[in-house]
Amino acid sequence: MKEVVSSSAVFFSYALLAIFAQNAVFTRALGVSRMVQLVGDDRTSSALFGMMLCITQVLVAPVAFLAGGFIAPLDNRAQLRPLVYIASIAVVCLAEHLVLWLLRSLPRRAQLLRIVPLAALNSGVLGTVLVERTQSFTLGQSLGFGLGSGLGYVLAVLLVTEARHRLRSRAIPKAFRGLPITLVYIGVLALAIYGFTGHSVIL
Repeated sequence: MKEVVSSSAVFFSYALLAIFAQNAVFTRALGVSRMVQLVGDDRTSSALFGMMLCITQVLVAPVAFLAGGFIAPLDNRAQLRPLVYIASIAVVCLAEHLVLWLLRSLPRRAQLLRIVPLAALNSGVLGTVLVERTQSFTLGQSLGFGLGSGLGYVLAVLLVTEARHRLRSRAIPKAFRGLPITLVYIGVLALAIYGFTGHSVIL
């Protein structure tokens, strides 16, 4: 029982770390380009995208953990690491696509099939995996950090979406409207997070 409680505490602490203190968007600028596109894309549901991103992050974590253990004894593991992790993401993406393709009665199946590659090929997924493996996280830590990174990405999307109508104000100089002011806004949020957390928790 004690081990279960301890493992759960580690899982949730790493998830919270990834959501707030180590948010992939605000601390490492991972997936910013896709997030900016997502905010202005009415065809793609932010909730569905976030759900698929979280599922992908959690599924990739154990696959990358096993793959990382497989290449650990090799001398050229540093060069192989990105390729192996990209292959792990591709395997998970294909598995998700296959499951959705087989579930023909699933609501919003067509939309999910379109979202799966967008979520899996997000730089936030690969960046999170690289952080997990280069920091030698355990499997539980990797799962928690993966889930937290997905939820942190959703939080970032919600924050930018909420501010979108304010960023269209006429008070903003014309040269800054649109993408420039959105990037400035994301930068200000990133500075705010650094103000709360400092550099002590950087992994």
